[in-house]
Amino acid sequence: MIRTRSLVSGFLSLSAAAALTLCAAGGATAAPAASDEKKNPTVVSAVLDSTGVAEYWTADRMRQAVSGEVLGEKARERGNRSRVDTVKKGKSTKIKATRAMAATEKSVKHIGKVFFVMGGANYVCSGNAVTSDNKSTVSTAGHCAMDGLGQKAQKFAFVPAYENGNRPYGTWTARALYAPRQWSSGGNMAYDTAFAVMAPDSTGRLLTNVVGGSGVAFNEDSGEYYTSYGYPASAPFNGETLRSCAGTATPDTNNTAFGTQGIPCDMNGGSSGGPWLIGSGSDGYQNSVNSYGYKGSKVLYGPQWGDVIEATYEIAEAS
Repeated sequence: MIRTRSLVSGFLSLSAAAALTLCAAGGATAAPAASDEKKNPTVVSAVLDSTGVAEYWTADRMRQAVSGEVLGEKARERGNRSRVDTVKKGKSTKIKATRAMAATEKSVKHIGKVFFVMGGANYVCSGNAVTSDNKSTVSTAGHCAMDGLGQKAQKFAFVPAYENGNRPYGTWTARALYAPRQWSSGGNMAYDTAFAVMAPDSTGRLLTNVVGGSGVAFNEDSGEYYTSYGYPASAPFNGETLRSCAGTATPDTNNTAFGTQGIPCDMNGGSSGGPWLIGSGSDGYQNSVNSYGYKGSKVLYGPQWGDVIEATYEIAEAS
């Protein structure tokens, strides 16, 4: 089933965007209500204070941020297992992309770096703006928003099209985070996905009106051909430019109970949370995120997006 949305195109010149510091516009959109979790108890939400977050993330703090892979590895090492048949239910659902101005050759407008604070430390991951009713939703790995043991990120920011320290579309700050309870409370690798809802910028503009957003797909068949994107930061990479991998997904045979899939990829720390897009290139439907890998193995694994992650997305994008 393909669901459609009205597509609103946004235009922003690079010079104007670079001059802007994007921050929260208080009261412009509603915060998640306590009733969200009552509507669907499989979803956990967190309301964030975005005051001063854009200013907090200086160039030095961004460069020195620790890879979010550290958190993902801790979750994987805890050895949490999941029933594969709990991941995929229901019919395939695809929601078409939100379009904006064409991307530059070296970067993709809607893919960027994610920065957050957890346990007093600064971390960096990758993320992707996705189509949504609120035009403000970013996907990332669950461990880049909640640690899988109940702790939630603070000072969460998204920098679309980041490249060599440049922020062509500014720094967007989150007003809320959403993740499956199976991840946030149990660190279940089959659900290592989260969605952040960004505040409008200082002029009231919404994220995907400026940078566009990927379409999303849920309950797809296993074994799709994917293109994965992220900002790997460990040698030989430095986290300053967007990278990609592509290949046909195969099951994780090391931990079959995770119900995850892997594609050939040498991306490493910092790429966590980057999108898996069905097909070749950056125009495909997003259907997973970079979640984890194994030392010495050039394979990157991600969760299969089923009903629970779809429900998480639906609550986030409607907030």
